Amino acid sequence: MVPLAAKELLDVWERGLMKGPPERALTLLVSACPDSSREALAGLNVGHRDAALLKLREWAFGREMTCNAVCEKCGQVLEMALDTSRLRHPSSDAMAPAEFLVVQGSCELRMRLPNTADLLACSGTDPAAISRLIFGRCLLSASVDGTEASADRLPEEIMQAAIEQMAKADPQANLEIDISCGACGHQWRELFDIVSFFWMEIDAWARRMLREIHVLASAYGWSETEILNLSPLRRHWYLEMQAHG
Repeated sequence: MVPLAAKELLDVWERGLMKGPPERALTLLVSACPDSSREALAGLNVGHRDAALLKLREWAFGREMTCNAVCEKCGQVLEMALDTSRLRHPSSDAMAPAEFLVVQGSCELRMRLPNTADLLACSGTDPAAISRLIFGRCLLSASVDGTEASADRLPEEIMQAAIEQMAKADPQANLEIDISCGACGHQWRELFDIVSFFWMEIDAWARRMLREIHVLASAYGWSETEILNLSPLRRHWYLEMQAHG
C-alpha cells in the first residue's frame, strides 16, 4: 500500500462521490494498492480493511483527528480530539482466522469473517434483513445434531450468537470509543466508522482543493496537474499573494 498523491485522492473522490460507503472504501484501497486486484481487496475482512484505511488517513491528513458527538442524555454537542493510535486495535496487524467455529448446544457452525464484498452484496437490501444476509454469506457449513443444515433453517438465536462471535473475532471492524459529556457527566461508548469519517474529510478537502485550483488557474493560467503538483505550502502562499494583490 502506498500514500495517495493529491491528484489520486481527487480522482478517488470523483469516482466515489455517488457511491455508498463499501464502494468508497474499496475505491480508496484499489488506488492505494496497485499490486492487488480489486477482488483480493474486496475479500479482506472488514477489520483489516479499516486498519488499512486508518493508515491511508494518517498519510493523507496526519494522526490527529477532530470528531463531533452528541450527548445522548442532554443533547450537548461535543468536540473530541483523537489520535489515530487510539483507533488501531492491537490485533489489527495480526492475520485474521480464515474460519472459526461457533458452537451453541447441538448446533455447530463453521464461519468466516465478513468482507467488503459481503457489504456490497447488501446494497439496496432492507436493513432488517442485512444481518441474516451477512450471516448466510459468511456461513461455510452448519450442522444440528450432526446433520447438515442450511442458513435459513437455523433459529434466530443461533444467528445472533454467530454474529456476536464474528464481532469478537474482528474487533477493528467494531471499534468503539469512550465518550464523556463535560456538561452532564454522562459516559457512553460509540462505534467509530473510519470509512464515513475519512470520506467526510476527503469530501471537504476535495471541494476546497477545487476552489484553490480555480483561483490559481484563473490567476496564473496553470493547469490542474501543475497546481496539484505544488506542495501545500506553495499553494498556500500563491493563494495569499493572489488574494492580496
